[in-house]
Amino acid sequence: MTLPSLQGVQSLAHRAEAMRETLQHQIALVEGKIIHFRNEETLLELVANLLRRLLDLEVTDGIRSIEKLLTEGLADIFFDQNLSVRIETEDSRGKIGVSVVTISTEADGKVIEGQAEEAFGGSITTLESLLLRIAVIFRRKLRPVLLLDETLVAVADKYVERAASFLSTLSERLGLDILLVSHDSAFVGAAKHAYRIERRDGKATFRKLAGAEQGKS
Repeated sequence: MTLPSLQGVQSLAHRAEAMRETLQHQIALVEGKIIHFRNEETLLELVANLLRRLLDLEVTDGIRSIEKLLTEGLADIFFDQNLSVRIETEDSRGKIGVSVVTISTEADGKVIEGQAEEAFGGSITTLESLLLRIAVIFRRKLRPVLLLDETLVAVADKYVERAASFLSTLSERLGLDILLVSHDSAFVGAAKHAYRIERRDGKATFRKLAGAEQGKS
């Protein structure tokens, strides 16, 4: 066997050293990429957790404000009942479901709770639905206008006046314009502006009502 010359051994050694340096450089690059991806993964996870937290806070704050509005509205209108509202949320496959639970506490301490349309009368269901629509308008920053065509006809007579007063106050506080079509004088009397629709010569005309005339319409 022929032994390699000293010059050949040195050449092989230089080549091996160059390969080693190249491999070390490549290893350093790979390790740098691994660290980068790990940091990026950690950052993405932190951002995702932050977004989830912000979403939770947004939902929670929104729910609490809506619960407060519904509970205060029901308490003010249904003066002879002890009513409150609890909103329950459920996260299913990334989508949040919301249920509105109405709670009635009787004088003897008995508690009745359930969906308004199932456990309570039309008056409560109608007012809850209306207040939820108002809450959505302001939470979604929609135009503050609400159109109601005989929407409150299901409200029992003894609650009509308080419902009218509550909506009038709410409208002024929130800067909400409500256009309500109604035959009930209590709603007409609580309105800032009221008009009677009259038919003349086969055409519908509007006549503005004022003062005591509003209460009689």
